[in-house]
Amino acid sequence: MPRIIYPNGKQITESSGIDNVLSEINVKIQHWSLPVAPEVVELLERAALDDSEKDSVLESVDHRFESLKQAQGYTTRDLIVLHENIPGLGEMLAKFVDIHYHTDDEVRYILAGKGYFGFIDPQDQQFMLEVVAGDYINVPANAEHWFTLGDSTRIKAVRYFIDTEGWVPVYTGRALQFTVDTLPWATK
Repeated sequence: MPRIIYPNGKQITESSGIDNVLSEINVKIQHWSLPVAPEVVELLERAALDDSEKDSVLESVDHRFESLKQAQGYTTRDLIVLHENIPGLGEMLAKFVDIHYHTDDEVRYILAGKGYFGFIDPQDQQFMLEVVAGDYINVPANAEHWFTLGDSTRIKAVRYFIDTEGWVPVYTGRALQFTVDTLPWATK
């Protein structure tokens, strides 16, 4: 289940509290069941996957894609697999650590691992939202945010798109107040 982490050490772990904070910025989060087929569970436990294995994982959650296509108009999806042995991982992730927005929704269904989305509330306070396996998050278009793996070394997530062109980050230049990387207590 997700949790919210503030720079002063405050954490919110109750669903209702998380929903209240996220509703102020129109971010939606749900917890979806994970695939249970043994062959898919085994794939989700691996660090790296080839294209055929990614397709198998995506097929196991196609019912989610079909539902999102009908309800929200998503047209395509892929599976992002990040792990500690990817060459250039740091440079890749550096693109998303600065505060930015997209002109399309950023939608993720976390299947394995964890990561951290950072947000700015209406009072201009920054906070981090830890997402873990089973979490579905929808960051609306034009919402300022950032993303990091933090202390995590792996994440597998389905990315859903209406238009992949709208997913290019637009950097705001706003300064970060903190990241989970600077808070050793954040993952305890």
